[in-house]
Amino acid sequence: MSTDSQNYLVTGCAGFIASQVARLLLEAGHRVVGVDNMNDYYDVSLKQHRVDALKHGGFQFHKLDIEDREGVEVLIGQQQFDAVLNLGARAGVRYSMENPHVYMTTNVMGSLNLLEAMRLNGVKKYVLASTSSLYAGQPMPFTESLPVNTPISSYAASKKAAEMLAHSHHHLYDMDISICRYFTVYGPAGRPDMCIFRFIRWIDEEQPIELFGDGTQARDFTYVDDIARGTVAALKPVGFDTFNLGGGNEPVSLLSIINKLEALLGKQARLEHRTFHKADIKVTQADISKAVENLGWQPQVGLDEGLEACVRWYQDNKPWSASIKLP
Repeated sequence: MSTDSQNYLVTGCAGFIASQVARLLLEAGHRVVGVDNMNDYYDVSLKQHRVDALKHGGFQFHKLDIEDREGVEVLIGQQQFDAVLNLGARAGVRYSMENPHVYMTTNVMGSLNLLEAMRLNGVKKYVLASTSSLYAGQPMPFTESLPVNTPISSYAASKKAAEMLAHSHHHLYDMDISICRYFTVYGPAGRPDMCIFRFIRWIDEEQPIELFGDGTQARDFTYVDDIARGTVAALKPVGFDTFNLGGGNEPVSLLSIINKLEALLGKQARLEHRTFHKADIKVTQADISKAVENLGWQPQVGLDEGLEACVRWYQDNKPWSASIKLP
């Protein structure tokens, strides 16, 4: 990435990861235009909390849905963007089973709107946030070269389609494309539909934890700041390439996460088991050697340090953090 001041469009900037990407770009002296539709899939006050933290002379916020083709074209036509970082998406495997249409309109049509507006205005660099959910059924550790042609959720299918659209625009219009496949991301001000936030809330309030499966399912947990740094590193010219951004360690079971949070909160968890969801993956583990070699990136924050930061944020922001609605 150029050390000169650049102008970047970051979509989904009120989101968990995108807000941290915007923060890093601003701290590096760049200008950031952030867009978000501020939808109510989860508590909007948390999204506003993240946007408020981005108050900076180089930051502009626009309430805009990437599904709004005309609005996207007007915005990109008005600005001379050096790159677009598309982190605006509908996320979550289980919710995609309840409302698959919105995943297709946002994750696919929204991506197409951005790519076409870039083409019309000569913007050549595109970074797309994708997902490790694409690797379902593949041997571990997951490498970028594995065929990911059989997604098992509407969410994963929509992300695969977004990747394919990006490739077609690279092939046809010589766009420089970096695809970042994220592995389970956690951190302060995290999404309340994800396990870390929910486990902290339930343990702190001495409420039973809703646990799908037996708890031995394991994830390659990755701290949000590490994910954000990898996303920014992916702004370098690559032609067209895909990068796993994961923790780079052995997968950690949900039961182990619960034990660590019990120690940090000084309280005992109570578990209520639910049926394991057929759209979930039992274990994820990233091979991150490609990102290490080609992007000069590697994770820096260990799990214990990251979980401590999550608990500290939750406690420091009470009573508001305890009132955030869980989807």
